[in-house]
Amino acid sequence: MAKSKTLKVRQTGSPIRRNDKQRQTLIGLGLNKVGRVRELEDTPSVRGMINKISHMVEIVEE
Repeated sequence: MAKSKTLKVRQTGSPIRRNDKQRQTLIGLGLNKVGRVRELEDTPSVRGMINKISHMVEIVEE
C-alpha cells in the first residue's frame, strides 16, 4: 500500500472580520483557532482551499 502525501497546515490568522466563505473554508480544513495545526492529505481540493485562505494559514515544514 502506497503512503499518501500529507501537508501540515497551521492557522496563523483570525477569521474575525472575514467573509463567510473564508470562515467555512477554515472549518472545512478542520481549523478554527489560531495556532491549531492539522495534518491533511495532499489533494488538489485541499491545495485549492489552502490557496483561498493563504493569508490565514501556513504550511509547516517537517
